[in-house]
Amino acid sequence: MTRLPTPALLILALLLLLGGCASRPVNPPIAHADPNAGYRFVTRPQYATDNENLVILAFSGGGTRAAASYGVLEFLRNTEVVGPIGKRSRLLDHVGVITGVSGGSFTALAYGLYGEKLFDDYEQRFLKRDVQGDITFRTLNPAYWPSLWSSGWGRSELAADLYDEILFHGATFGDLNRGTGPFIIASATDISTGARLPFTQATFDVLCSDLNAIRLSRAAAASSAVPVVLTPITLNNYGGTCGYEPPAWIKPFVDASDPPRPAARATRHLREEAEFGDSINRPYLHFVDGGVSDNLGMRSVLDSLEVMEALHLVGQPSPLDHIRRIIVFVVNSLSTPKTAWDKSESPPGTLDILVKASGVPIDHYSYEATELLRDSQSRWQSMRQVRKSSAFAANKDATVATALRTPDATIYAIDVSFAQLTDKAELAYLNELPTSFSITAEAVDRLRAAAGKIIIASPDFQRLLQDVGARIVADPTRAEKAPAIPGGR
Repeated sequence: MTRLPTPALLILALLLLLGGCASRPVNPPIAHADPNAGYRFVTRPQYATDNENLVILAFSGGGTRAAASYGVLEFLRNTEVVGPIGKRSRLLDHVGVITGVSGGSFTALAYGLYGEKLFDDYEQRFLKRDVQGDITFRTLNPAYWPSLWSSGWGRSELAADLYDEILFHGATFGDLNRGTGPFIIASATDISTGARLPFTQATFDVLCSDLNAIRLSRAAAASSAVPVVLTPITLNNYGGTCGYEPPAWIKPFVDASDPPRPAARATRHLREEAEFGDSINRPYLHFVDGGVSDNLGMRSVLDSLEVMEALHLVGQPSPLDHIRRIIVFVVNSLSTPKTAWDKSESPPGTLDILVKASGVPIDHYSYEATELLRDSQSRWQSMRQVRKSSAFAANKDATVATALRTPDATIYAIDVSFAQLTDKAELAYLNELPTSFSITAEAVDRLRAAAGKIIIASPDFQRLLQDVGARIVADPTRAEKAPAIPGGR
């Protein structure tokens, strides 16, 4: 007698049949690359060309430890300053750019999408939710196995769908493009070359693809796709099919055998980016956690400043012609949990070594990135002092004058990292928090509070307030939007 299939086996067979048809989302091509369209900084109408202040927030990775980034947004929203002529404005009103990698990309993208509505429920919807547990549950749920076994649809696509359900609700970069919030730059890493992929239309022009159609959840999933733990996010590459040409102002720096020194790092990134355009040999590109190439989101900031400085140096139009203050809040959620390895004769296991080996170089680069920003700050200040000296005024050498043609802008590098805390017990607590998407509600609250304490104690932040003749006003409950400080937006 032939045994009939059980209902469970029938259901499993049906799931396998349906799952075999599952496929990843495909980013659409564009017929023509238009440098004046799409989601890019130069198309943001709300940023006037005469704006004297450029405020940038750089949100690092660290899983839900990136709640510190949310704490910075809260601090900037709840902190009002009074300018020299009595006008009040919130610090949040001056933010023009937010970069985000890995865990920090969620806060950056969500704020770009929702604006101040984010403060209503972001904690419960994401920060205080066991997102990691949700991903694990779906991975172990037989209902998702057929899709997970499909070609091109891995754990990161599963995670992207979850992020869409709980946070982004189908929103795309087209929604950001239609909005009026700060310019958001979420980044991932090309697993083949290690090159950084910022999710901006300027980069997607090289791919000949339409960024407006990309879901924010996929960008967040790519930016936080920790290698091995999560699978890469795959994009189709149509490079070379849309008539893309680099902007004319880039050409002198890319073609030069010895480009002007301020543009050296940015030029390297432009060359790496150009390699994305080889769709014949690279029809598919695979991206993982943005923290692999830039765990602070600072490379986009440094590259942009280098290009602006280089343009200014050679007398080309540059934002630094009118910007007077560049204020960068570097939110570094790095933690340094202690190990007991050095107390034992036996070396750590293979998995522990792999985790440490991948994290240590990233952490060291995070420190260097902040110091490079401070180096620019010091160099610009020194050159300004030289220009004001009597010896410079008496020197008619055009070469010397050009060499000293540094920007008049002042950089304020405000380091928001746990190491700045003076409370040793609180520092120890935050350093022990895991890099995951599952931490306690208490940990989230303490991370948020720590961000404000660190900013208040920052010498650069206090110098900023003194330089603009402003003071903090303890009035975080004001509902109406205050007018901006002269020179702000």
